[in-house]
Formats: sequence, structure tokens, C-alpha cells
Amino acid sequence: MKPIEIRLVDLRGRALTKSQYRNELPRASLDIDTAMKAIEPILATVATASESDLLDLGEKFDGVRPQSIRVPAEEITKALASLDSAVRDALEEAIVRIKRVHSDQSRTEKKTLVVDGGEVTHRWIPVDRVGLYVPGGRAVYPSSVIMNVVPAQIAQVPSIAVASPPQIDNNGLPNKTILATCALLGITEVYAIGGAQAVAMFAYGVPGVCERADMVTGPGNIYVAAAKRALRGLIGIDSEAGPTEIAVLADDSAVAREVAADLISQAEHDVIAAAVLVTPSQKLAEDVVREVNIRVAGTKHHERIREALTGIQSAIVLVDDEAQGIDVVNAYAAEHLELVTQNPERTAASIRNAGAVFLGRFTPVSLGDYSAGSNHVLPTGGCACHSSGLSVQSFLKGVSFIKYDEAAFRDIANNVITLANSEDLPAHGEAMSARLEGEK
Repeated sequence: MKPIEIRLVDLRGRALTKSQYRNELPRASLDIDTAMKAIEPILATVATASESDLLDLGEKFDGVRPQSIRVPAEEITKALASLDSAVRDALEEAIVRIKRVHSDQSRTEKKTLVVDGGEVTHRWIPVDRVGLYVPGGRAVYPSSVIMNVVPAQIAQVPSIAVASPPQIDNNGLPNKTILATCALLGITEVYAIGGAQAVAMFAYGVPGVCERADMVTGPGNIYVAAAKRALRGLIGIDSEAGPTEIAVLADDSAVAREVAADLISQAEHDVIAAAVLVTPSQKLAEDVVREVNIRVAGTKHHERIREALTGIQSAIVLVDDEAQGIDVVNAYAAEHLELVTQNPERTAASIRNAGAVFLGRFTPVSLGDYSAGSNHVLPTGGCACHSSGLSVQSFLKGVSFIKYDEAAFRDIANNVITLANSEDLPAHGEAMSARLEGEK
């Protein structure tokens, strides 16, 4: 078998800007414009759809026609009853840990006394209804059920629905483990629908089938991302999730076989998944390549992994030292960033841009994918330089409640009138002065 040759990027002796570093580490290209055009007829159909129309879309895109879009409650219960006990135990432990972490993200009301008689109270109010998307393509993601549902529940969203594609091997129902995970979390509103049509169903609502949602979250393929982009504004979204990615910043203290295994683990997701090693150690780089070639051959999804690791989006990056490595990973802004250095806590103090950061050799990304307690719905494509992963905050709206009594109002009224006139908005000032005219 032909050896796996991961692209080498040598940045030693090169002090670049943030933009230049990002250009050296390109992502896989996504033809989002073509996907946007492809989903236009789907969105148009769903905007005025009946349940029959939704069933037709399932048959067309998923190869199976569900008996109904809404999954019967007894099927959700049945899936939990048949769940392997070891899988159930693992899921329950993951739920406990994720709840523990996300419970600490709860926001509290804050009241600020601006002046005597004038106060502003900032309250965090959950959105009324969310649609949570759980993929069901190359892999099954019960973990994504947990990552979506738990923060929404802790935020006290009153109405939560889950959508996941119908499966041929489950008689048109979503995957059994996904249904069982919904049951563990007390979710009874589940729909057998995937892709852009699922996002559109939540955005538009379908009379007699599904009420429209205020927000849609969860990862998906390019068509799910395109639908989120097209419908953003009609609904709130978490992000337009792209291919998964891992960056590993490692020095010569790292164990090559472990780093290789971590790169492979993310390459397993998709042929356009990104796996990037940044290191000042040429020996580690060479050892990791050797270990990759040893391990991939025995891996179940070796063809997919091989394509991902040899793609333009994956690379081994040689740097002068840890400081340059930090500049590189901050510029790249990876979805997942592992720090496998002699002092990962010290290294972490300089990290600004990453979806989630994993410190030390015993904190691989796989731990965060399932049971670390953190969320695995994270910004991709460099968006970690400005966006956060899914959290309790994602499902909350900050609303200010303002109250001034008459004395506080009169004290500031002339200032407001002055500012309104300076902006040539005299009616704004008149809304103040009208209250100074006294009773008529």
C-alpha cells in the first residue's frame, strides 16, 4: 500500500502575520454556493409542505419513506428498552458529566442602580422553542443528542424538539441509539427527517406536524449548513458547522503514537476533515508520520482517513519554537486544539483562538467528544477566532428591563434632549419634553 504522505509546511525562520499563517494552513474547500442553489427547491417545498411532502423528501434523499414524520412515543421507549446495557451506562455517565459542567454556565439576573430612582435589570430569558439537529450519515451521533439537549434543558427552554434522518435499517425511524438517548433525556418530540428539509421544517413549521422553532442548533452536512445560512434571520442558529478539524501543538515530550492516533481520530469523520500537527521537533514529526502509516492500515475506515490526511486541509507544520507554534495555532483557530507540551497549563495561558482546548497527553479530543463534560458542538473553519461552542448561553437571550422614577427622569431629561437634537432627531427629544410639560 502506498505510504501516507501528509503535507509538510516548514515555517522555521519565517515570522508571519496572522493572515499569512492562516493562508499557509488552508481548509478543505466547500462549495457552499452550489449547496445553496441545490436546497432552494427543498426550502420552497417545505415552506408550504404537508406531511406527505416531507415523507416524499425522506424517500428521495434518505432512501426510505417513514410511516410518519413524528416518531411515535412508543418507539422512543422501545429503543431505550433494547439499548445495550454497557452503552446505556456510558451514555448516562456522559449525561451526568455534561450536566455538571453546563450547570455552571447558568446566568443570573443582575440589577444595576444607575442613579437614585433609575435602575436597569438584565435578565437571561430562554428562547421559547428550539429544534435540535442530530446527524445520521456516515456515523451515528447519540453524543450529539446529549450535547444539544443538555444545555437547552439547563437554560430551561420550554419546548425542545429533535430531528434526525430516517434510517433504512430502522424502518424509516432515526437510529435506535439516538432514539434511546432522547428517552434518557426525557425528549419525546422527535422527527424522522434530515438535511436541509429538517432545518426548513423547524424554520417554517408544518401545520399539524411540527410547530415552528425560534432557533436551530446542531452539526450537519453542507446542505444543513446551507439551510442554516439561507434561513438565518427567520430562525436563530448556533453556527454553520463545517468539516471537523484538530490541531495538535506538541513538543519533543509528546508520544508519537498518541499524537498519530489523535490525528487519525478526527480524520475518521470525513474525507475533508482536517488534521494538523504543529511542532518544533522534526524528530516528532517524522515519528508521527511513521506511526500514522502503521496505525491507519489497521483502522476500519482507513480509506476515508487516508484521503483526509493527504488532503490540502491536513499538514505537519514545523516551527522554530513553542512561541511560534502558539502564533500558528492562534491564527489557525482550530475547532479542537490539543496542547501536548512539557507544561500545557503554561502554554494554554497564551491560547486565544480555539473551540475547545485539551491539555496534556491524557486529555485527547475523543474524551471531549463524549465524556469530558465540555460540549463538542464547536466553531469550525477558523470561526473560533470570533465564535464560541454550544453552551447554555446559546439558548438564552439577554433582555434589559429599565425603570426610572420621575425625579431620576427629570434629572437626565435635558441631557437626552441635547443628544437627540445633536443627532437631528428632535422627536426623540420631544418624547422627553412632553413629560416635562405637566398635566394638561
